[in-house]
Amino acid sequence: MKTLHLSLLLAASVLTAPAFAGPFDKGNIQEGKATHEEKCNACHAGKFNGDGSKIYTRADRRVKNPSGLSQMITTCNAMLGNNLFPEDELHLAAYLNNQYYKFK
Repeated sequence: MKTLHLSLLLAASVLTAPAFAGPFDKGNIQEGKATHEEKCNACHAGKFNGDGSKIYTRADRRVKNPSGLSQMITTCNAMLGNNLFPEDELHLAAYLNNQYYKFK
């Protein structure tokens, strides 16, 4: 009986435990991917001899945390005149985090 009671308590605590969301959990990864392909990939590929993903995977990458990723996206958006809305930047961050950074 004690085992059953303990099992029920554990199950209840798992079901009611808060979900820990990632830093860009409200972003749409698919929309971010489309934005990346349209607005970012060509520039990055040009800087890294055709492989734009190297900007994210190189050992000396500049982005070290979620805040840095958001700031870099905003900076690129402003400097290049991409005219992305804040929600577009969020989607892009969600895609990049899912694909490369894995920040929690």
